[in-house]
Amino acid sequence: MLIKAGVDISMLSRNARRALHWCSEYVEAKDEEIIITSTFEGNHGAGSLHYANDAFDFRMPVSFSVVFMDELRGHLGIDYDVVKYKKHIHVEYDPKN
Repeated sequence: MLIKAGVDISMLSRNARRALHWCSEYVEAKDEEIIITSTFEGNHGAGSLHYANDAFDFRMPVSFSVVFMDELRGHLGIDYDVVKYKKHIHVEYDPKN
């Protein structure tokens, strides 16, 4: 796992860390490095779970596909939101109960 300069993953919640670990394993199984680009630092939308340490962003892998997103969402389950942006994927722990 690679972490962009200035990004701090040490404060991520337990649930966000669990998701980060799985995302890392999934991307690395495709012979790529996951690159974490953001946690709480930077500017995020109002109410963003980045500020609650429940979200992270990672750079779009070269092997990105719709299947990748489906598998990621399926593995993480309904308590996680996974959103594709132009150059990165946003993952947040947001329980729906």
